[in-house]
Amino acid sequence: MRKLLIGLVLALCLLPAFGWSADKATGGTLVWGRGGDSVSLDLAQATDGESIKAGIQVLENLVIFGKDSMNVEPQLAESWSVSDDGLTWTFKLRKGVKFHDGYPFNARAVYDSFARVIFKEHPYYGYGQWKYVSMSLGPVKDIKVIDDYTIALVTDKPYAPLLNNLALWLCPILSPRSMADLKEKIGTRPVGTGPFKFVSWTKDDQIVLERNNDYWGEKAKVAKIVLKSIPEPSARLMALQSGTVDIADDLDPDSIALVKKNAKLAVIERPSINVGYLAFNTEKPRLKDPKVRQALTHAIDQGTLIKAIFAGLAIPAKNPFPPSIWSHNDKIVPYEYNPEKAKKLLAEAKFDFGQEIELWAMPVSRAYMPEPVKTAELIQAYFAAVGVKAKIVRHEWAAYLAKTSNGEHDLCMLGWLGGNADPDNFLYGLLSADTAKTPGASNVAIWKNQEFTELCLRGQKTFNKADRTKIYLRAQEIFHADAPWAPLVHTLNVRCYSKKLHDVPLRPNGLNSFQMVSKDK
Repeated sequence: MRKLLIGLVLALCLLPAFGWSADKATGGTLVWGRGGDSVSLDLAQATDGESIKAGIQVLENLVIFGKDSMNVEPQLAESWSVSDDGLTWTFKLRKGVKFHDGYPFNARAVYDSFARVIFKEHPYYGYGQWKYVSMSLGPVKDIKVIDDYTIALVTDKPYAPLLNNLALWLCPILSPRSMADLKEKIGTRPVGTGPFKFVSWTKDDQIVLERNNDYWGEKAKVAKIVLKSIPEPSARLMALQSGTVDIADDLDPDSIALVKKNAKLAVIERPSINVGYLAFNTEKPRLKDPKVRQALTHAIDQGTLIKAIFAGLAIPAKNPFPPSIWSHNDKIVPYEYNPEKAKKLLAEAKFDFGQEIELWAMPVSRAYMPEPVKTAELIQAYFAAVGVKAKIVRHEWAAYLAKTSNGEHDLCMLGWLGGNADPDNFLYGLLSADTAKTPGASNVAIWKNQEFTELCLRGQKTFNKADRTKIYLRAQEIFHADAPWAPLVHTLNVRCYSKKLHDVPLRPNGLNSFQMVSKDK
């Protein structure tokens, strides 16, 4: 067996991994101001950040990312190994762990939690939309219970990203008793093994969690977490300034600047693992020629965009994923802002300047696109400067996602948070020919480059990181030359909070349990 990582014993593993300090007073209520309500607290159904932020306080995985890093560490699994052929992943589970309802944690509970999202014949299958789970765990074809505290996942092909995918939120371990009792309502009252227990949920107002005093590891420092829904960034800022909330997430750049000037407040900034981009629908006749896509990329002034929209809280993008993720191709020379070169390439491509092109703008703000309409208006002006008339189109968010995944757009603005920090999450998930199939394409450029796709598939089967890096460096060269996107920005991850809090974490993906956070009385 080839060992990927040997889980450390509990006493050694937890303290350095999570940074807990024994001298901090415990108790109190942490009030967390966020931009919206959760959709479901069954994280196998969740794709939105607000659901994940709340759910990971209650539910746990086999493995997890570190407090402030994307390094995979033990959680409900103490150790793991993968067979020499790369097809069988074996996990040794923690003993003495109980779910919040008193049900014992064991291999059978892990089996049910995985089987319900993989096997259609499982009695708990179908309580949600498993599209993202299927993409991330799709190669798993069998689950074997070896004994009460050993379980194996068997894949139909070697799949190197699996461990990082398991550290995501998408396959939490739920109490089998609660799944049987609650069925499709499990997302409204989750029962896990985490440091906090679910108490109540008032829709569009707040979710209340309380400390799990029977937690298997170090107990949470605060007695309660209240997650408040405050949609307006200005209202979240006011709540933070007044002390009504202790943390305010997803503030706009101007609000963040005000927080930095307030002596009672603090800010953490981390390099992100996201990308904001403009996708060209490569199946539209006027966008088929790579010269046209290259020209439109040359027409955009990223520097001005970052100053005007992001207030400097972003860096320019040139590749599909940020430099904070391994195998980022630093040798790629970005498409510089050059209107004259853009005009020349458009002329060479015999572009039809007489007809408007549709530029779809997101109707909601995200960390990678905080002001999508203003961003679209700037891009529209840049295109006009090279003779291209762009019409801004907007749709309601659900319709926007559905229509772009059906390839109905010319150009569309979107972004991605690569929650598992693996290049495959961006390259295969967003740009392979396999994910360009409509309806439901996640590759909204509808770009079908066979060499690129074959490289992605080879990368999935390669466990040696140096060899995978070579594959992904080449894939980025192909992406750059063919220009299915104009990569725009990678934003900084920012968390604003009261200085009454201590040990506030911030992973590059922005998703943390708050069990280590303490609050002054």
